Parts: sequence; structure tokens; C-alpha cells
Amino acid sequence: MRQPRAARVLAAFAFMVSGLFLASQVTQEARAQGFQTAAPTAILMDAGSHAVLFEKSADEPTAPASMAKVMTAEVVFNEIKNGRLNFDSEFMLSENAWRKGGGGSGGSSMFAKVNTPVRLEDLLRGLIVQSGNDAAIALAEGIAGTEENFARMMNERAKQIGLTKSTFRNATGYGHPEQKVTVRDLAKLALYVIETYPDLYKIFGEREFTWNKIRQQNRNPLLFADIGADGLKTGNIDESGYGLIGSAVQNDQRLIVVVNGLKTAKDRAAESRKLLDWGFRAFETQQLFTEGQVVGEAQVFGGNMRSLPLVAKKPVRVLVPRGDGERVTARIVYTGPLKAPIQKGAEVARLQVSRGDMQALDMPLYANEDVQQGTLSQRALDGLLEFSTGWVRRAFSSLVESI
Repeated sequence: MRQPRAARVLAAFAFMVSGLFLASQVTQEARAQGFQTAAPTAILMDAGSHAVLFEKSADEPTAPASMAKVMTAEVVFNEIKNGRLNFDSEFMLSENAWRKGGGGSGGSSMFAKVNTPVRLEDLLRGLIVQSGNDAAIALAEGIAGTEENFARMMNERAKQIGLTKSTFRNATGYGHPEQKVTVRDLAKLALYVIETYPDLYKIFGEREFTWNKIRQQNRNPLLFADIGADGLKTGNIDESGYGLIGSAVQNDQRLIVVVNGLKTAKDRAAESRKLLDWGFRAFETQQLFTEGQVVGEAQVFGGNMRSLPLVAKKPVRVLVPRGDGERVTARIVYTGPLKAPIQKGAEVARLQVSRGDMQALDMPLYANEDVQQGTLSQRALDGLLEFSTGWVRRAFSSLVESI
């Protein structure tokens, strides 16, 4: 959650005077020295740490083309996860879906027959593997009645996932003046799909699918490049140029790449692979803390203890350039002091690790102990301490609000 400017300044000041800090979820721009890409917009992210290894105009709005179908798939996956749909659910291919997305439409198609029921499992493969516009529209109409209603579902899900700068207007990715995304949001979407739906995600890695006796290969060139790629999606319309969301795994490390705005399919394949090759080659993992190891402490107000040990639920690892002496620093951020009672295992803070001037890691920290409400005398003492420092913070807040 991004804090207003005054709150961010106040939080930093409060940290200096009383050990408190108000977290600001602002991702700093990652600037990878000595690497360039021809892609107008691009991002490379490490899935394990969520660290951005490289970015170029990553927050520039651009048309998603068929990369929007990853959002379409996420909505369907979410319906399956919540038990509202299953692979045997059937959807009718309407005349509208056939005319807009069928074989005669000029775009990518599953070649489903009009007014014919199709199983959800087949429609998903038509959507993901074949990039069928007819499959996308059939799913949208079957789930929400109309594609417009489905687009509203896409935007609601996007907001829940944390895609802050993306707007969807259809399920296919067809050009629309209001349909815009950023490569950063597409990377977040890819990461969410991979982590949330591991079994369904496997469809993105299937190299071909045959429907209506028509065999089509997956349009993702990375799947055929022998680099450990297992998804996700390509796109191309006049408004966007050639784009790709890709993911690959090497030596248990997963990287996510997104490029958009390239001039040819060949350029798209080359630039996305170049980014992945560079990411796997140029960085190595350093472990800072083991799983369950105490990372630090947070101050507590009104409890039976004054400070609370904090732990991560998985090993804390950060990517650093190979052979580079760049300084790595870490800080614990939280809105504090934490108020008792606090349950063990509750998320109460975040660990932010920086590599030079770039944020390399941002992950949650959890209470390692139960904190009970303190005695009356303990609460009174904490109240006195908070009062003595709180007036300073309030006065400073008034000052910065007036600037």
C-alpha cells in the first residue's frame, strides 16, 4: 500500500526518534548496468524473491494483444478453484463468438463449430495453446453472459491480484483504446498464476493441441528453445507490436520475462531469450536467513513483552550479480509499535533488502511468539512512552502536510 508523501516522511522520522517505521510499498526502479534490449518495454523478475533484475519502461501503458488471455485464463482458473466450474463444464460457441473469433475472422482461432457445446478443458487449451479468440469469447459469454460483463470480472480480479495499472475491455486482447497494461503488471499476473494454480498452469507449457482435426503448435517460441521454458503467452496486434510473457526454470530458479512493442516475431523471440539467458548467467543466489531463523525484532505496545522476534516462513534469499561487491542492506518495516495481543504466526512486518540503490527483495515477516496483553502497569508505562514520542510525530506530520 503506497503511503502519501507526508506519511512516508513522517514514518522515516518516527523511525529515527523511536524505532518505529511506517512501511512504504514503493518498488524502486531496477537499473541493470551493462545490459540493453531492443524491446521498448521489458521486465525480468526472479520468481523466488520477486526481485526485479531488469526493467525498461516497465510502467508504460501498452496494448496487451493476446497476452490479455492470461488474465482471461486466471478468471477461469479462479472459477475452477472455487468449485463453480470443472473440466467437464460445457459452453456453447455462439454465433457472436464464431463471427468475432472463428476461422473466418482473420485472427487466431480454435476452429470450434458454431452452436456446438465444447468442454471447458478443451476451451482452455484452445485459449492457451492455440490462442483462440473463439475460445476466449465462448468462455467469457458462458461465465458472465457477455464479454463486457466478463471484462468487468477481469478488472475485479486484476485489482485483487494487485495489478494497479492495467485495464481490460475484452477477453481476447483485441485492440481497444481503453485496454492497456504494463509489463510490470503482466509479470505480476504471471507470477500469481504460477504460484496459485500450479496444476492448471501446466497447460501453458503444452506445445500443441488438436481440435476439429486441426493441429496447432503453441505460439510461444521459448517452449522450443531448450532453455527450461514452460509458459506463458504471446501477443501481436498493430497497436502493441510483438509481445511475450515467458517463464523458464534452470537449477531450481524461475525467471519471468515480459517484452512488448517489438517489430517482428523473430525480434520477440530473440529479445525474450536474451533477457532470460542474461538473468540466469549474471546473477547468483545468496541466502541471508534460513527458514524459521529470527530475522529481527519489532517494538510492542501494551504487551507482556517489549519486543517481538520476527521470522520468515521460507528461506530468505536474494539475487546478487556474480563477482560483484555491491553492498546488500536489509531493513524491517512495519506500522508500529505493534499493539498487543498478537498471535504467533500473524504477519506483522516486512523485510526489505536492497542491492545498491535497487530493491532486491520485499517479503512478509511473522510473529514468532504469542504476545499477551500486559499488566496495567506495563500498559501505563508503554502509554507514557508513546505519549512522549507521539506528540513529536504529530507535530512533524502537521508540518509536512503544510508543505
